Amino acid sequence: MKSAEEVLGAVGFSVMTVRPGDTSLVMGVGELPIASQSHLLNLMEHAAVISLDEFLDAGETTIAISVEMISLSPASIGAEIRATSRCVEVEKKELTFECEVHEGERQIAAAMIKRATVERVSFLARTAAQSLIS
Repeated sequence: MKSAEEVLGAVGFSVMTVRPGDTSLVMGVGELPIASQSHLLNLMEHAAVISLDEFLDAGETTIAISVEMISLSPASIGAEIRATSRCVEVEKKELTFECEVHEGERQIAAAMIKRATVERVSFLARTAAQSLIS
């Protein structure tokens, strides 16, 4: 990964239109046809991942390690929502992102997402080894 100074402030954007299958009702986690929290979180995580495209070394990727999220307003079917992400902290291999979701000017959700950089091959090898042991 590039230096912390280069990565700090990196931004990413992601957009989706809420479909019937994206709602809490269809997913079985609520009774209303509004965008599910899991889809809002996925949109913000996607923005965070995209923000790092030019800063990671070959063979490097990130994995989510923690999320603190708040839903502020619902988004209904047909709404076009957009997530923004900005890297606000880099500590060794951990990156913290400040994320938001908006529909137009209205804020739908916010989150602080932490991701850790890992080397793909060695991470997958460790994961496979752990699965074999258990």
